[in-house]
Amino acid sequence: MAKEIERKFLVTGDSWRTGASGVVYRQGYIPTKGCSVRVRSAGDAGYITIKARDHGITRTEFEYRIPLADALEMIDRFCTGGTVEKLRHRVEYAGMIWEIDEFTGLNQGLIVAEVELEREDQAFERPEWAGAEVTHDPRYLNSSLAKKPYCLWKDT
Repeated sequence: MAKEIERKFLVTGDSWRTGASGVVYRQGYIPTKGCSVRVRSAGDAGYITIKARDHGITRTEFEYRIPLADALEMIDRFCTGGTVEKLRHRVEYAGMIWEIDEFTGLNQGLIVAEVELEREDQAFERPEWAGAEVTHDPRYLNSSLAKKPYCLWKDT
């Protein structure tokens, strides 16, 4: 069974941009109970992903590549609550790969970095551009951003 353990941080500054190039992502969520079903286009590829929270920050995750045309049609026909658009950058720092999501559209202005871990208690070096941790704040889940975009937050 596939597991995902990740920590999320707000990004401060632009020093992470050196050498970074982004891939355009568009994703939506198919309504379900007890899990999250995401359909995504990432560059010229499509994916469908099923996630469910286990405990702590560990989630069960199943992800499968699908034809891009299928992903785009599923996003348009089956996903509800809005879509999330972003540029995803992959940045290597201290032996770890960080994924930095620079949101566009209704989530413009939000930049979040996440690092995937092998264990919840795994130590890692935190880059200077990784600001406040938002791992436990559900507003920063992409599924939440599809329903209530960053532009609608009153306390930002």
